[in-house]
Amino acid sequence: MEEKLIKTLSDISGLVWGLPLIVLLLGTGIYLTIILRGLQFRALIPSLYIALIKRKDEGESEGDISHFQALMTALSATVGVGNIAGVATAIAAGGPGAMFWMWITGLFGMATKYSEAVLAVKYREVDKFGTMSGGPMYYISKGLGLKWLGTLFAVFASIAAFGIGNMVQSNSVADAINSTFGVPHWISGLVMCVATGLVIIGGIKSIAKAASVIVPFMIVFYMIGSFISIFVHWQNVPDAFGLIFYHAFTPTAAAGGFMGAAVQQTLRMGVARGIFSNESGLGSSPIAAAAARTRNPVRQALVSMTQTFIDTIVVCTFTGVVIIASGVWTSGQTGASLTTLAFEQGLPKQLGDDIVAISLASFAYSTIIGWCYYGEKAIEYLLKERAVKPYRVIFTIMVLVGATVELDLVWTFADVMNGLMAFPNLIGLLGLSKVVVEETKKYLEMEISER
Repeated sequence: MEEKLIKTLSDISGLVWGLPLIVLLLGTGIYLTIILRGLQFRALIPSLYIALIKRKDEGESEGDISHFQALMTALSATVGVGNIAGVATAIAAGGPGAMFWMWITGLFGMATKYSEAVLAVKYREVDKFGTMSGGPMYYISKGLGLKWLGTLFAVFASIAAFGIGNMVQSNSVADAINSTFGVPHWISGLVMCVATGLVIIGGIKSIAKAASVIVPFMIVFYMIGSFISIFVHWQNVPDAFGLIFYHAFTPTAAAGGFMGAAVQQTLRMGVARGIFSNESGLGSSPIAAAAARTRNPVRQALVSMTQTFIDTIVVCTFTGVVIIASGVWTSGQTGASLTTLAFEQGLPKQLGDDIVAISLASFAYSTIIGWCYYGEKAIEYLLKERAVKPYRVIFTIMVLVGATVELDLVWTFADVMNGLMAFPNLIGLLGLSKVVVEETKKYLEMEISER
């Protein structure tokens, strides 16, 4: 019975994450890029400066957390298993050219992420706790007047939070720690359960503070390990980039354990894994953006769009180059195993194993605390503030459950819910695209007048 259910859900997942959704997500990013006149390219450097260097809080502005904390909370949820295992899966199935299409997804996804954040801040509300509530469910219901569609998004998001954002992540951590260090699953689960409870009990302010410490550390740690591995194979790096660009438009021949890939497969894997990694268009990260202290939706949106740049253009690229430059992409391995094998080529075996395992664990744990907030706001939208405390308790317990049980069914069902989030969100983005353009024009005019 369970096998039939898993197969049915797998078929549904294949439809949900099929070509129509990929085209819709990428097409929305292209459309928003056009109407915003390539804002993500023109404003990238100033946006990175505001997000990572200036980091100036806007004083008495409405909101719960700073620009930087909102960015780190969103990054905590997106920089995850997909940056390690997802990139490897794309290259293993689509060849080196898949990396190019991940970049394309990231570049256009920045416009999508920007637009989501503009709308999230513009249509946010203050709840009974005095904290901000926003995201697709609010801009769909208030901006488009389609409350039923906003409710549908909240249902999908609340379910995905327990799967993709919780149990699947804790299971990945427990597996990685067990295989590398021999720690039993239940011990890893219990530690994560307690750690999660201590963080999420304080709500968004506590989550944001934790994310602001964990996320920079885990990204820098992973990038240092990646850089060392790349440096060892520095002579192969130009060829690695050559393979990425060449096979983006040319079929990849079978070699070693690699079965070969047509250009269509390369494109599909690159775009699909890119979207899965940065979540641009799925509607999750604007929930965090809505909590930022800001006087203007555009200012936070500029910060928010750097999330996709950091996630896909930076972190995913490091993973991809390590795999391709090390030459193991033809080994027949896939997922985290392929990334681990690549690190072992440039580092002592145990050190390579440790870096990938620790990175997987920290990436996945940060995803748990970030997605807790997303699920909390979805539940609050559906059931009001009274449901928040029970939700936090249940969410914490499910971390332990996820670490100790088989999750084939949960993974597949959560994957479906995660994909379904995109449809109402994209309707909201396209329907309110003129609002995004108007808010952008007002902000730019204000900036010019103040100079």
